[in-house]
Formats: sequence, C-alpha cells, structure tokens
Amino acid sequence: MKTTSGPTTNGSGENRPLEDRLGKKVRPRRRSIGRRAFLGKSFAFGAGALGLGLVGSNETAEAITEIEEDGHGGLSPQDAALLRFPAALELLEADFWIQYNELAGVQDSEVPGGSGNKPYTEAIEVLDEDMPIYIHDNTDDEITHHQFLNAYLMSKGQAPANLDPFRTLMGSTATGVNTALIGRRLTNLTQLTLDTSWWTRYRDDSHNPDLDPHHVFPQAVPSLAVNQHTAIPRTDADIIDKKFLQAIANTAAFHFPTIEQGGNSLYPSLALRAKNEEVLRILLSIGPTETMHFQTWSDKAGNAPPLTAVDPVTGVSVTFPDLEVDDELFNKSLIMPEPCPFLRRNLPIVSIIRPTNVRAVDVLQFLTAMGLFIGQSPAFFAYMTQLAREADRARRGHDD
Repeated sequence: MKTTSGPTTNGSGENRPLEDRLGKKVRPRRRSIGRRAFLGKSFAFGAGALGLGLVGSNETAEAITEIEEDGHGGLSPQDAALLRFPAALELLEADFWIQYNELAGVQDSEVPGGSGNKPYTEAIEVLDEDMPIYIHDNTDDEITHHQFLNAYLMSKGQAPANLDPFRTLMGSTATGVNTALIGRRLTNLTQLTLDTSWWTRYRDDSHNPDLDPHHVFPQAVPSLAVNQHTAIPRTDADIIDKKFLQAIANTAAFHFPTIEQGGNSLYPSLALRAKNEEVLRILLSIGPTETMHFQTWSDKAGNAPPLTAVDPVTGVSVTFPDLEVDDELFNKSLIMPEPCPFLRRNLPIVSIIRPTNVRAVDVLQFLTAMGLFIGQSPAFFAYMTQLAREADRARRGHDD
C-alpha cells in the first residue's frame, strides 16, 4: 500500500482560480517515484493528477500551443459543448472524490489535503483493505479529466467549464478533512438518495433501458432509494456508533459505482454526436476509464456487510442486504455485464454498456435527484442546465 505523506494544511488546488490550475496541469508532472512503485503488482489504474508545483506562464502558453498545433485548428461550438458539459461533471466528481480522499484515501502530493479519519477509513477497509488506494486513484483520475478537458477547450479558443463561483457548500467538519475547504465544496455527500437499480440492470439479460425505457429494475439496496443518507461522517459524533459508521461506509461503497456508471453511459452517448475526430477520440478515451472505475466499485460494493442502522441525527433507518445469494439479479459475484438485447430484439443478445441513448439533461437530473447538489444556488442549476442543453443540441454531421 502507498505510504502517506504528513498532513497538509494547504487548500486544494481545486479551489484556486481556474487559470492557475490549468497553468499547473497542462502538461504531465515529473515524479521522483511513480505510482506503480507504490502500488506494487496488485493493480495499476493509470497515471496523472494533482501536483502542487507551479508551472510558469510561458510554459503554460507553450503547452497549450502544442495542443493547438496537434489539434489542427479550431473547434465548433457544438463540439466544444460536448466537452464542456463533461468537464463540468468531472469538476463535480473531483470535488466529491476529494472529500472521500481526505477522510479515507491516501493523502500525498498527488491528491493533497486532509489527513484521514482513522475510524471511517477502517470502516471503508472492511470492504477491501486497498480501498484507500482505490479512492486515491479515482480522485486522481477525475482531477486529470477536468483539467485536460478545460485545457483542451482553452487551446481551441473555447470557454472552459468553471464552477468556482459555486464552491459554497459546507461539507464535513469531522477530523481529517481539509479545514481550508470547509464551506467551499461543490457537492453534498451528507443527504444522498441512491438509485441502485444499476446493480440489477447489468445482471438482467432480458431488458435494456434503451429498448425498455419503462422497465423497472429492482434496487440492490432499496432503503438507500428513499430518505437521505450520509456517505461521510458529518462530524466526529458520527464515528462514535460503530454500526452506524459502517452504514456510512456502506453508503459510500454504493455511491461510488452509482456515480461512475453514469459516466459509463454518458461518454459513448456524447461521442455519437461528435463531428470533430479529435473530440470523438477524447470522449472515447476518457469514457472507458469511467467503466474501469464502475467495474471496480461495483465489485467492492458487494462486500458491504449486511446490517441495519439508524441515523442518530435524522432517525432514518438503512438496511444493507446480504448479496451473497443465488438469485442472478442480485448475486454479488456476477460483476461482468450480462448480455442483453441491443438495437433490435431480432438480434442476438450481447454484453454491452447500457444505456447509451441518454441526454446530458438526463444525467443532470439523475445527479440532482441523488441529492448531490442539495444547498446549491439557483445560479448553479441554471449554469449546469445551460451546459447540458448545449451538449444535447449537438448532432453528428452538424453545421455550425
């Protein structure tokens, strides 16, 4: 497992001005010890992330020029919209993954900020002892996604996604968080309502939401789909009751794949509308990493120990069932996508990503219904809705 550096009291680069962050990250950083040297032979999820060393403005300009020269000119507004919306989503993803990493991930120079919360980390590790590394690497990946997408947009003379004005949410105040970011979060992890029907959707060999939009897939954890649940300790009071703390960790375990399966579907949906070959390449290259994340987290979610716990603050009860069952719709070991109908029912079933016929506004509505943005301003929703609608207006073969 990775060794950790000492706690940091510096604010995360995620909250610095957009131009400063892009200036630091338009080209890969050098590291004295690579990620795989830390991880050993267990796995390797890809490199890149958040370095703290500042890159000079001349080097930034040079790097963006290199991207521009390789990109063969400008970018149409519609193709730019296909990148700007996922850039905004990646900013949101990075925000909540950073919160998870501060409390239960590996804090190092790649993903700094926070010092860890030992009881919460131990509850997370019940699912897998390598969970802190996985959380760290997922965080790292999402940061690089939004930084690349925004740098690419700027290199083409297009406006990047910028959510800095909306960093106003409280977040956790429990031991381990980056105190500089309290009250400066984009997302809310303490009032989640999770749709876990993806669990059975990927195990069902008879239905595909693209062909059966009205079919109701059963929930893996029905009680998470009602009321509001916290996925992180809100304060140190939440770490006292060990059973409730494990319920918080279990909630996080199901939140991880619930989020990643959304990107799993979004990127191929957007790629179908791209006209520019390089935009298509970007969407088809980032999308599969979301699938890798989803596969990892769907596997770990199945390890959540069965339990029932009551939130001492809200009085809401949550029950995590035992998913080590014979029923193929719920069996935790069946993490490979079952073949299902695709395109037309007169064709053989096939193992695929589903759905892929989704709109950006659908994804935004899904995240909103989850409670991820509880506390956000009307201006935030107006901005995100605008980005989603612009992405949905793009059509393959469009003329701008």
